[in-house]
Amino acid sequence: MKTAKYWIEKLGLEKHPEGGWYHEIYLSDDVVPQTGLPANFRGERSFATSIYYLLEGDCFSAFHRIKSDEIWHYYAGNSAIEIISLERGKLKKYLVGNDPESGQTFQVIVPKNTWFAARLLNPGGYALAGCTVSPGFHFEDFELADGRLLKEFPDFAEEIIPLIR
Repeated sequence: MKTAKYWIEKLGLEKHPEGGWYHEIYLSDDVVPQTGLPANFRGERSFATSIYYLLEGDCFSAFHRIKSDEIWHYYAGNSAIEIISLERGKLKKYLVGNDPESGQTFQVIVPKNTWFAARLLNPGGYALAGCTVSPGFHFEDFELADGRLLKEFPDFAEEIIPLIR
């Protein structure tokens, strides 16, 4: 089996501000003009973007949200990824992985404007995934959570605190 180090080097991954490793692999040439997007976007956006994303060990993707839907795709590794989201006031958990017998799926959709985080089920392992975003990801649309998230969702503090930077 390949290692996390192998994929980081082979795919040219770099550290992501939310945690983990990433490399953009697709940025559509076509764009949606601002007039074709919801009012909360400033400027045009690519139709879609896609990245490779890797988590290893106790590394995690900190709680964050973006203005677009995001589809997570599982590719490789020895751990599934647990995605924890706060949707309409409820805490939801999804497993992205390759073991359907354990409730894992190859793809998970995180709805736009949803606070979510991700971590490995096996902190001794790694997982290589992909993330597709449409309208395309732009760092201007990215918001990293802080302690204010606890004030908004105090009932979920036990889940939120370990996943905030």
